[in-house]
Amino acid sequence: MNNLLKMTGFVPVILGVLCACQSTSTEQHNDTYIEDLYEALPFDMPVVQRPSFPDYQVDIRDFGAKADGETLNTEAINNAIKAVSEKGGGKVVIPEGLWLTGPVVLQNNVNLHVEKNALVLFSGDADLYPLVRTSFEGLDMLRCQSPISAMNAENIAITGYGVFDGAGDRWRPVKKDKMTDRQWKNLVNSGGKVDENGKVWYPNEGALKASVLMAGSEDKRTEITSEEWEDMKSWLRPVLLSIVKSKKILLEGVTFKNSPSWCLHPLSCESLILNDVKVFNPWYSQNGDALDVESCKNVLIANCFFDAGDDAICLKSGKDEDGRRRGEPCENVIVRNNTVLHGHGGFVIGSEMSGGVKNVYVSECSFIGTDVGLRFKSARGRGGVVENIYINNINMIDIPNDALIADLYYAAKSAPGEPIPSVSEETPAFRNIYISDVFCRGAGRAAYLNGLPEMPIENISIKNMVVTGAKEGIVVNKVAKLNIENVEIDTPDQSMIQIENTTDITINGKELGTISEKRLLTKN
Repeated sequence: MNNLLKMTGFVPVILGVLCACQSTSTEQHNDTYIEDLYEALPFDMPVVQRPSFPDYQVDIRDFGAKADGETLNTEAINNAIKAVSEKGGGKVVIPEGLWLTGPVVLQNNVNLHVEKNALVLFSGDADLYPLVRTSFEGLDMLRCQSPISAMNAENIAITGYGVFDGAGDRWRPVKKDKMTDRQWKNLVNSGGKVDENGKVWYPNEGALKASVLMAGSEDKRTEITSEEWEDMKSWLRPVLLSIVKSKKILLEGVTFKNSPSWCLHPLSCESLILNDVKVFNPWYSQNGDALDVESCKNVLIANCFFDAGDDAICLKSGKDEDGRRRGEPCENVIVRNNTVLHGHGGFVIGSEMSGGVKNVYVSECSFIGTDVGLRFKSARGRGGVVENIYINNINMIDIPNDALIADLYYAAKSAPGEPIPSVSEETPAFRNIYISDVFCRGAGRAAYLNGLPEMPIENISIKNMVVTGAKEGIVVNKVAKLNIENVEIDTPDQSMIQIENTTDITINGKELGTISEKRLLTKN
């Protein structure tokens, strides 16, 4: 049979059919898998629809792009994107090769497809990135234009198995204590400027000048004109990818690395899918978050791998007055089957959450050596409500600090005897948090729950949690309605839970009522 097929020339045809069938099958499998993610959700959420594109494509080489690592391909790539969008949509292909470029702007109905072994390197020349009005760390401000951006776009995607390199080393300051002596010496010898204390390296004189002007006060941002910022613009490091007020977005298969600041920042978007995305930032990178989903609705994050210099998977919704004025919560979010290799937090909510975060489901994630595993953070002045958070099937190893932390005193201290303020729009709230099936080998502390006297953490449940090799157990302060069930903590002193200022406590089905004074519960 095989010989007959070869003789008659049918093999290519048959193989083509098989390949087509396989491709269709794979697409159907992916669609089925995505639909499966919504089964038994504890809240109502519509299925996030993948973007779809016409069967039309162009190659950036047809627009003059050259893969020599020296030619600046900014115009060629953007012209290709514009042409496809104006045609009604389709695919812009970046083929195998080394492509140097400045900022790229996505447009409606375009899939920017980066083929395997394609490396897109963004120039580190700050002059190529004009100052734009945007939002960063929850506040409205000037920043340099992002290497990849979209504004008010719909039906867009970045796909393929290529790599985007943000040239972050040309933008970021670096702290001496985060490097070895040899690394620090090599960095200083590469150029740039070191501060007068010899502790921080800056990429240029302008960045150093800006750091001095900005020290100690965020309000000084408004006192510097756009013209003055031009000489210091490298201080206004952009996020690598900024997608704002857009709908129906797909990031799939692609690797992003070495971002100037945060890596991926969708803001005020709806219907967002991240599937099989990888992010790599150096562990010493300042503000080197992998993913910050801010004020977005209907989001799926699945099968991704993150190695971050700061928080890894983070949900936000603006900061303080700016965030409350925007008033857009981050809501309806599924986080499934993701791995975090490094980061300040594996999965994080806050601290910028002034617009609220609600309806979040996190499952089947692994955190390996992250500073903290599950991290919820806020403080007085933020306002906003974090609620209806469901987390299960989390595995962690080698967590130097807390496996789980929910802290409403983030970056602040509670002074003994301080007056308790009245509840206002500036008061943050954490409530209705359900955590189960968490396993951690090695941790500084198993869990830390710390509410405000005027706003305790309300209704938090921890079930089926095992932490071995922990230095401390669970510490609870200012919580209203706490349920702990089937929790095992291995500590040197066999202490399990330290509780104070907490009401409506249930442990393994036993109601303990209220504990006001500090009490230590052991395994016995």
